[in-house]
Amino acid sequence: MAEIRRHKRGGIYFEDFEVGAVIEHGLTRTVTQMDNMLFSNMTLNPQPLHIDAHFCATETEWGQPLMNSLFTLGLMIGISVNDTTIGTTIGNLGMTDVTFPAPLFEGDTVHCTTEIVGKRESRSRPDAGIVEFHHKAFKQDGTLVAQCRRQAFMRRHPAPATVAV
Repeated sequence: MAEIRRHKRGGIYFEDFEVGAVIEHGLTRTVTQMDNMLFSNMTLNPQPLHIDAHFCATETEWGQPLMNSLFTLGLMIGISVNDTTIGTTIGNLGMTDVTFPAPLFEGDTVHCTTEIVGKRESRSRPDAGIVEFHHKAFKQDGTLVAQCRRQAFMRRHPAPATVAV
């Protein structure tokens, strides 16, 4: 990306996103049994695929609990925030094309990339624009475990302050 003027918290403003740019996020995260249990229980998801090791060992092809896919989705997007949208997002508009092409298990370490796939100025707000991101999450061996397209309503650079004379 060219010279970027970031928000004081680190986010990128609408004008500075370059379509085609790919950001390799430096944050990584090893996922744990506690992550899986806490997230599944907080969201009232009793699926034994996530919370019952005996069930997984005896009745599934995986032999171990799968990480909750919505946790994986949230983690993937969360990892991207420091490098892209912290302080500059007005709100998420939607997520599409969400897929989980391979399983993620407790003990796997996740790293992510974000490609800027599109952007356009807001038709209703001159201080904002819409950026489309393609997030991808990989585990330590490079296997793609999650991806999605996300549309975010992003702030434009603030207008320069004027001084009355």
